[in-house]
Amino acid sequence: MIELHQLRCFVAVAEELHFGRAARRLFMTQPPLSRQIQLLEHALGIALLERSSRQVSLTAAGERFLRDARHILEFSARAEQAAQRVAHGGAGRITLGFTAVSAYRMIPVLLAHAAHALPDVDVELREMVSTVQIDALASRMLDAGFVRQRAARQPLEYRLVQREPMLVAVAEGAPLAAYEQIGPDELDRQPFIAYSPNEGKYFHDMISGMFAGAGRLPNYLHYVGQTHTILGLVRAGLGAALVPASARELHVDGVVFRPLAGVNAAAELYLAWRADNDNPALPVFNAMVERFLTESTDDPGV
Repeated sequence: MIELHQLRCFVAVAEELHFGRAARRLFMTQPPLSRQIQLLEHALGIALLERSSRQVSLTAAGERFLRDARHILEFSARAEQAAQRVAHGGAGRITLGFTAVSAYRMIPVLLAHAAHALPDVDVELREMVSTVQIDALASRMLDAGFVRQRAARQPLEYRLVQREPMLVAVAEGAPLAAYEQIGPDELDRQPFIAYSPNEGKYFHDMISGMFAGAGRLPNYLHYVGQTHTILGLVRAGLGAALVPASARELHVDGVVFRPLAGVNAAAELYLAWRADNDNPALPVFNAMVERFLTESTDDPGV
């Protein structure tokens, strides 16, 4: 059986064409080096070198074998380095969940950063609402996920990555568009487009709780799950809506945004993962996210 050590010995001798110099290059003495070459030739059943008292030269078979030996050693070194990168998290794959709204700004900026910071880590994206992500994390279908609400489930851990204000979206030219800021009083009994209590539970509960706390009640006309659908209905003049500030990134013509007055409402986004996840790339990815949040000049809103 041919061993990598024998290939290294042969390449050194073939390149130096001198056993003494090759032995010094390999930090070994000449007799063991000669023995390794003999074992290699015996395993192959051919002569690789022609030896005389004055010189060493390659046979025709030796010249051909030298090219392949170099390729094998280079491939072996790359394979070793790749395995080490994977074992230490520098390479591998992360399955990452995200919500639709987080893809408007946070996810693209972060993934662009990850492509440079972790070029050997592949990120596989899965779009899911937060509640489905929590279940997927628990069942190990996801390595990590960007979720809206924290669930009291072990062994999940969370890191707050974004906090953004809620804005009032109204149709351009609508009476409410004349206001510089809009609060629950102005939205009371007004036509309103709301998030679905199922697909948009996080925002639905936040907005319903805000109106209940203010003692106001808009005229809920439609319940939908996605922010871009809400903005389409707002543009059509069917009502106002409350959306996270990142919704402005959709650049929907005919919709204007106003600050929400009188209440302190902000949408939070968390990075969630299992504490017992043994994917070596996960802690490296999480550390990259931490550095991104600390160093980014494009403040994601934390």
